[in-house]
Amino acid sequence: MAPLLGVEDARARMLSAVAPLEIESVPLGGARGRILATDIVANRDQPPFPASAMDGYAVRSADLPGKLKLAGESHAGAGFSDALQAGKTIRILTGAPVPDGADRVVIQEDVAREGEFVIFGAADGGTNIRPRGVDFKDGALLVRRGVRLDAVALSLAAAAGAGMLPVMRRPRVALFGTGDELVPPGETPGPHQIFDSNSYGLSALFESWGADVLRARAEADDLNGIAEAARAALETADMLVVVGGASVGDRDLAKPALATLGLDLLVEKVAVRPGKPVWFGATDKSLVLGLPGNPASALVCAHLFLRPLLNAMNGIAPGPHLHKAKLRGALRANGPREHYLRAALDIDAHGQIWAQPFEAQDSSLLSVFANAECLIRLPANLPALDDGALVDALPLERNLF
Repeated sequence: MAPLLGVEDARARMLSAVAPLEIESVPLGGARGRILATDIVANRDQPPFPASAMDGYAVRSADLPGKLKLAGESHAGAGFSDALQAGKTIRILTGAPVPDGADRVVIQEDVAREGEFVIFGAADGGTNIRPRGVDFKDGALLVRRGVRLDAVALSLAAAAGAGMLPVMRRPRVALFGTGDELVPPGETPGPHQIFDSNSYGLSALFESWGADVLRARAEADDLNGIAEAARAALETADMLVVVGGASVGDRDLAKPALATLGLDLLVEKVAVRPGKPVWFGATDKSLVLGLPGNPASALVCAHLFLRPLLNAMNGIAPGPHLHKAKLRGALRANGPREHYLRAALDIDAHGQIWAQPFEAQDSSLLSVFANAECLIRLPANLPALDDGALVDALPLERNLF
């Protein structure tokens, strides 16, 4: 009988088998959600010239107040090519280069126009000029490697002129469930069958974590069928995730099927609740993670183990990243397995984060997980907790952190 590993030990064994994937270059427009592989550094100032912050007229402060002759125009993309001379002004639009010699932009509402002349009052307020490099300077670090590229990071990269970005290759994850009871949504189930919900939810979750997912139809409880499906998946995937068939029953065939393909088990089971049957190993082709078939168990273990593995493949800190919250309600003492409770989050008027576990915690209840905003972590053998006690909370996709 293999010993139960603690969550941290099990995760460490899994991570020891993972290395960052290779770097690839992708167009800026297709880089959203990808992990940046190298720093983005500015190669020029932004803006690369002093720019007008308003629509108005560029002047020399020494000429104010006064009646100045209009000498030309500067608009975005086409500046006034000459230096501004004494006694002259130019029409200037927001974002346009401020010509040499000018040290102020007077907004158009504060002047009067008389043909080729513009009448100005005394200098007042700010200059309405954005200095060269006010956003960032040449050589500035704009986006640090390891960032998941979002709208702001992509805007910075674009402002720096980066048309192609070096990113980590997305991990390729193959996924299928097992069980005679499973039928795809949309088909007609038999009297003792249920719809395969796990593979659809997990597939969407893995994709949100940066993986390319190949989801296959669930396999029946047949050793040869599972082995053949796994063999095909292992040819192209960085990791195969098999859902179900992970326990020790007569029809739990996932590990025996993979054993026929040379599986080397690194983790056989984990002292975690829910999710004790989770397992992990490797063949000469790829890594394999086995998740329990109960929906809550599968989702909890995906957060605890698969997301850190995907992060490691992307060259970023594996996690998971826990936050402190106050417990709303009391909890009895925990048993010998680390326990993760589905819970709701709220923030009180003082900014304090509270986590309230749901009463129903059965590992088959997907509806409870759908309402959860975090998982409360209870270490093994933790004494009873009173209302208001500090706990560790693992935020889920719908969270308040």
